[in-house]
Amino acid sequence: MRTLRAVSIVFVLSGGAVAQTDPRTEFEVASVKPAAPGARGTLIRPGPGGGLTITNMTLKEMIVFSYRIQPFQISGGPGWLDSAHYDIVAKPEAKPNQGEVQVMLQALLADRFQLTIHRESKELLMYALVLARKDSKLGPSLIESKDGSCTPPDLSRRPPPPEPGNLPALACGNMMWGRGRMRAVSVSIGDITPTLSRLLGRVVNDKTGLIGKFDISVEWTPDESPAFPLSPNEPKPPADPAGPSIFAALQEQLGLKLEPQKGPVEIFVIDRAEKPSEN
Repeated sequence: MRTLRAVSIVFVLSGGAVAQTDPRTEFEVASVKPAAPGARGTLIRPGPGGGLTITNMTLKEMIVFSYRIQPFQISGGPGWLDSAHYDIVAKPEAKPNQGEVQVMLQALLADRFQLTIHRESKELLMYALVLARKDSKLGPSLIESKDGSCTPPDLSRRPPPPEPGNLPALACGNMMWGRGRMRAVSVSIGDITPTLSRLLGRVVNDKTGLIGKFDISVEWTPDESPAFPLSPNEPKPPADPAGPSIFAALQEQLGLKLEPQKGPVEIFVIDRAEKPSEN
């Protein structure tokens, strides 16, 4: 059985690919090295001055992050695309905003990995996330956030690890997910659809019409091949074969429903990728 690794992304992302509006936007200096053998966990976090630090990440994962897409939207590429892991420390000349950081990572991948991509559109199955009830009543675990109910995130430092057996505290706008569990604090419904897309292996579009920010907690019985594993400090939820599927959990706990439909999905086809020289 393949060993799954915990993924920690400090940036808060929403759906949709980032458009590269300025091809000259790039990091001033960057170090790209193979990750240490046997390294566990994957981390993306902001660096000093608006830089970027990536730990133990594959090129495929970096493409997913930099273009804001899902793994199932990537086609082609060499065999090591999803097996060779890298550490990257990149520093900009001037502090960029979050969207620019991802565009700068696109440029870095093109330069150091010789990555070239073209895009195609395919008609695929997807899901629309809608309100489950005609009276628009929400589930007990989908709660509208109140002003001052959470702590703003401090992106300049890594949050402290939780006590053993406890879940980490979440700052405003942050979320975490694992095997059969998702939690979020003060996020929009659109903020959770990329996570649902990755868990389900299909594009999920927000059609709820809900606006504002919400505190979310949902648990379900995971299948045998989860998209995300537990983080090392996260307590394992009890196995319950009779527990709800993710579809039933969303409906019962959040008052939301996934409706299958078909539509065009953008596919990123990898034409070229080379292993970078160590530096």
